[in-house]
Amino acid sequence: MILNLIFGFLALLSLALTLWQWLVARHFPLHQRMAAPTSSSDPCSSRCEAAHTSPPQPSTFNPQPPLTLLKPLKGCDPATEGCLRSWLTQRYNGPVQILFGVAAADDPVCELARKLLLEFPAAEAQLVVGAPLPGLNAKVAKLAELEGLAKHELLVISDADVRVPPDFLANIVAPLCAGSRSQPTGGKVGRAVLCAPDVGQRRAEDCPPYHPDGIPSLVCCFYRLANPTTLAMQWEAIAINGDFWSQVLQSRSLKPIDFALGAVMATRRQQLQEIGGFAGLVDCLADDYQLGNRIARRGHSIALSPVVVECWSPPMGWAGVWKHQLRWARTIRVCQPAPYFFSILSNATLWPLLWLVVKPAAPVAACAIFCWLVRIMTALDFQRRLNRAPSDPKAQSPSQAPGRYAWLILVKDLLQAAIWLLAFLGNRIEWRGQRLRLRRDGTLERLSRPVA
Repeated sequence: MILNLIFGFLALLSLALTLWQWLVARHFPLHQRMAAPTSSSDPCSSRCEAAHTSPPQPSTFNPQPPLTLLKPLKGCDPATEGCLRSWLTQRYNGPVQILFGVAAADDPVCELARKLLLEFPAAEAQLVVGAPLPGLNAKVAKLAELEGLAKHELLVISDADVRVPPDFLANIVAPLCAGSRSQPTGGKVGRAVLCAPDVGQRRAEDCPPYHPDGIPSLVCCFYRLANPTTLAMQWEAIAINGDFWSQVLQSRSLKPIDFALGAVMATRRQQLQEIGGFAGLVDCLADDYQLGNRIARRGHSIALSPVVVECWSPPMGWAGVWKHQLRWARTIRVCQPAPYFFSILSNATLWPLLWLVVKPAAPVAACAIFCWLVRIMTALDFQRRLNRAPSDPKAQSPSQAPGRYAWLILVKDLLQAAIWLLAFLGNRIEWRGQRLRLRRDGTLERLSRPVA
């Protein structure tokens, strides 16, 4: 009787949390762009939340501030050229310095980078080859080296496997340019800002009062797994394209965001220097979380851009995806232990199943089936929204059609419950061919020789 009540309550709670997550995600203006300001003197053109256009047109801001793109690279796969090319073909009316960082001259990505530099001679792009700073996070070590070569105050940091739309730079840096400076919020963790300026003409008196603490010091965006080519990667696509972004928004509805999403981040050199630069993150696994968290703890705000970027990953089997998900889970558990512990409550597959096992009755079965249907429908809606192309909302490749793998949503939830448990039962991970221990402070410790 007691177990029946407990699991019944947990099943209904998971259903309520799922619906809450869906409602929060539905209100976020995903894929919508920012309009260009009507003039450089319009004080509200970059500061006010307002309506959007659909489908959006590429934004062009004039004038647009100079910026530096830091792009650490390692290795090369069939998608790498498209990812790098997308950064060299940006519609951005301002100086853009692009720094590609590689640790070794014999890395195959060097040849590709040199080919693109010859193809785009007008671009202020440079391939930086050299030994980065020592540290267990090789990507951050490269960023620390590139940081010293950056010419401009605005910095955009991107992973190697990220492909962006042509208007991305104009949209991601616009919130940082809403004011001439960033001011702290009196020591409090900065509040999240929705980057959504007005479309069309607006008068200054129509805008709400200007609040300096509303200008973000870091802007990040959601990302989607663009090429889930294997069944195992379809499982990961449900986790990334369905659950992750909507859970971030659910968390944002409770408290200000105090972390960054690492596919692409835009910030100022000033804020980076305040936290000690990338040199202080070279041993951190979740460098994106640490970067955003340290900036937020200094009283600055973090913004979410509605623009979505694509991540293109090499094909992975079940073992590779399992290791990736376990590493991700243990990282989140270290960074946010309490929220991660309670995240199991939102598993709308696990709790109805356990309730049905404890009380195999027709009313319980009906409730469980209803919970599972809600879970499937909301997860499909999450994926469809994230995968929707702004230029053609109905265009999706077969690998991005989530309806074909609707059955995998419930399987994913059960696998995720196992990963949740394992996240608390160990602190060892495999990452980039190394066996490492994840310390309580989020830093890494090498355990053994590289994995063969």
